Amino acid sequence: MAQARARAPGRVNLIGEHTDYNGGCVMPCAIPYQTTVLARERSDSAIAIAAEFEDAGTVRYVTGIISELRRAGCRIPGMDFEIAGDLPVGAGLSSSASLEAAVALAALELAGIEMDRREIAQLAQRAEIEHVGAHVGIMDQFAVLFARAGHALFLDTRTLEYTLVPVPAAAAIRICDTMVKHELASGEYNVRRQQCEEIVKMLSARYPEIKQLRDVTPQRLEEGKDLLDPLLYRRARHVVWENERVLAAREALLGADLPAFGTLMNASHASLRDDYEVSTPQLDLMVELARSLPGVYGARMTGGGFGGCTVNLVARQDADAFTQSITEHYWQRTGVVPAVYDGTPADAAQAQR
Repeated sequence: MAQARARAPGRVNLIGEHTDYNGGCVMPCAIPYQTTVLARERSDSAIAIAAEFEDAGTVRYVTGIISELRRAGCRIPGMDFEIAGDLPVGAGLSSSASLEAAVALAALELAGIEMDRREIAQLAQRAEIEHVGAHVGIMDQFAVLFARAGHALFLDTRTLEYTLVPVPAAAAIRICDTMVKHELASGEYNVRRQQCEEIVKMLSARYPEIKQLRDVTPQRLEEGKDLLDPLLYRRARHVVWENERVLAAREALLGADLPAFGTLMNASHASLRDDYEVSTPQLDLMVELARSLPGVYGARMTGGGFGGCTVNLVARQDADAFTQSITEHYWQRTGVVPAVYDGTPADAAQAQR
């Protein structure tokens, strides 16, 4: 019986949070944890799933991908999927995008169909929006399909143009899981997205060139501040300045200026906490503890928020001590033992017969 395998990594976003669905720029990298999928062809059109972590969500992701592939005109036969991996679910490390990419690549490989990776990313994004109900941007799907080991991926989410930016060998990336489960589909993420759409509608009444928050400069935001209530102004301020931080972070990384990159990460967290209000007490504590440790250039929450992880830029010689210290300090303060993951930039998803 014909079969195909695929693997897809998770991702951590170094900077650029909640900018992707606003047409802005982001800077994620893939991480060395992954989802693996084995697909076997069936004699009928059914889809069967066996997964180490199978639940209703897994079923929706898999069937959503297959539905979107078929809607796109791909002749996808019935398949049995075996799904495994070591990527934590619910930590905000894109386990969903990893699953989507691995399923899509395995199904396409088994069906003998070639598809442009940009199209696969857009299809996976559409599956998550329409079949799962999380109105995500395209960053996660794009990152797991286009990343390269040793590099961050600078992505313009409007044009889907990207560049790979080397991460200096002197830097280590460590991801700290607060152990508060991250769940995007439950409300507040979609509320933030609706607020951004409302802001654009208000600002574009005066400034017709504004189609997305990506089009709003810091100066234009201040000029149009009177159009927004204080809450919406804070939401807009985060997105507008976060996009500026991503642009500055690219230059810092290209210049191997790790202190500058870390300063931008710190500013990003403050904005996510105070203006966008997607952090949690546990995320704030994890960031505070990290910044007190030797060798830490910067720390911030990463992902959509409301739980999940922080990402930390650490001097490589201090990375092991950082892992031990942050684990002990967080446990002492919360009674919870956190997980700490290696964020070394990894390669993108791949499939094979």
